[in-house]
Amino acid sequence: MALIHGFHLKNLRGDVLGGITAAVVALPLALAFGNAALGPGGAIYGLYGAVVVGFIAALFGGTPAQVSGPTGPMSVTVAGVVASLAAVGVSRDLGAGEILPLVMAAVVIGGLFQVLFGVLRLGKYITLVPYSVVSGFMSGIGVIILALQLGPLLGISTRGGVIESLKTLTANFEPNGAAVAVAVMTLAIVFLTPRRISQWLPSPLLALLIVTPLSVILFGDAALQARGLDPLPRIGAIPEGGLAFTMPNWNQHSTVIFKAGLVLAVLGAIDSLLTSLVADNISQTRHNSDRELIGQGLGNSLAGLLTGLPGAGATMRTVINIKSGGRTPISGMVHSIVLLLVLLGAGPLAAEIPTALLAGILIKVGLDIIDWGFLRRAHKLSLKTAAVMYSVLLMTVFWDLIWAVLVGVFIANMLTIDSITQTQLEGMEADNPFGDSTSGSDIPLPPEEQELLDRCGGEVMLFRLKGPLSFGAAKGITERMMLVRNYKVLILDITDVPRLGVTATLALEDMVQEAITNSRTAYVAGASGRVRDRLSKFGVNCLIDSRKEALETAIRELNT
Repeated sequence: MALIHGFHLKNLRGDVLGGITAAVVALPLALAFGNAALGPGGAIYGLYGAVVVGFIAALFGGTPAQVSGPTGPMSVTVAGVVASLAAVGVSRDLGAGEILPLVMAAVVIGGLFQVLFGVLRLGKYITLVPYSVVSGFMSGIGVIILALQLGPLLGISTRGGVIESLKTLTANFEPNGAAVAVAVMTLAIVFLTPRRISQWLPSPLLALLIVTPLSVILFGDAALQARGLDPLPRIGAIPEGGLAFTMPNWNQHSTVIFKAGLVLAVLGAIDSLLTSLVADNISQTRHNSDRELIGQGLGNSLAGLLTGLPGAGATMRTVINIKSGGRTPISGMVHSIVLLLVLLGAGPLAAEIPTALLAGILIKVGLDIIDWGFLRRAHKLSLKTAAVMYSVLLMTVFWDLIWAVLVGVFIANMLTIDSITQTQLEGMEADNPFGDSTSGSDIPLPPEEQELLDRCGGEVMLFRLKGPLSFGAAKGITERMMLVRNYKVLILDITDVPRLGVTATLALEDMVQEAITNSRTAYVAGASGRVRDRLSKFGVNCLIDSRKEALETAIRELNT
């Protein structure tokens, strides 16, 4: 039975099982990301986001088995939005009702940007980010999570970005003993739980189920007060009524909100589409990038209207969903429905969750996000790649998330263009019987053509080009232009050039014109298809079908 958007019920049992399993994993992470993004009292908004984004992105998205919800990059970005708004005088107190409508305005704007990206069909370009940039960015996100969670892990209140948070931590270093104990128990569970247990009951959920009741028994407010100790920081009261429509505030601090929305859109798009590629590899399917962006955008926009944290495709939850049997969007929708049921029935219990427990869970998440394997090997593979990766990491942590990606992509692409250009220029020398034996193409001419070239008596410069010629190759062509004056006939062989950029075409045109200006004869051999059409449009008319024909024509030219 087929449903809209390619849904089907053939795999209903697997989708239900996958969705339930993904929800089990998502519950503690959603609470942890909410608390990390919005501070005390913010955990529930992470759960709201998981419910809304997970359902809508599955319903309208383009990756069948993807599970969406709050993620590390999105939560770190929201924390940055909170810090930016606080810097312009907005109270961070969620209870005061000032900052939440502003943050949610940024979330809605980010979702609308993502929809626009999908409508403009930009999905295929967003995934063309070099791995060195992705690795540096994700590792930077991991470092940010670790830095921001050190305070809550020790029971010390910290706010703001990495530097501000660390300064506050060192200036007020008075660890809460109960929080440290909770953190130690949490870290022990998330790191030491045997795999045979964690594959059935994820370690973050196990920590939530074990440490929360223990913290109530051992570190209840009355018990701590009796011993003269500070109370254990907890999530606190959960707003009653569940999801409810709230109008965001677009009227104040519009510059900060607009920029934050754009950052959320770009990072959410990258995060989601990279997870889509992972889903494709595991499930042997092919996602629709543009539709995925539209689905994520609709989910985030609606989440902002329902005070939910923004989300993206979540790699760990998606992998677990697929491995548990999820294959269609039904699994992502089931995941959200399960979380909604938990939200409606477990509010009072969730209020007792210690913030140190959530910090411990996020410490594990942060360490998992860091690309340790590439960090260790990058310098062995390429010093340039390592420099890009480490630069992006540092910019992500200490400067700006979006600029880190943009600068990293720019530098990485410049290095790639330089590398491709060097490859294009290899062998870009004159083939002639009396030239330097080390010059010329490294691929020898066929015997018949070599004989024709020998008969030219060193009067012909055969200039062989290969591969797609971009603007980078134009410089190499231009640098060799003066060689034309040393010969009577110039043959530009582009038989092995499948693509010719505009700048490279102009360079070839200039080389032909240089030959004509110096009373030399010029031929362009081997052009075909779109390469030939482009040269014709640029007015290069000395086109000959093959290199052999060009050599034969050159001999006749020399003998006249």
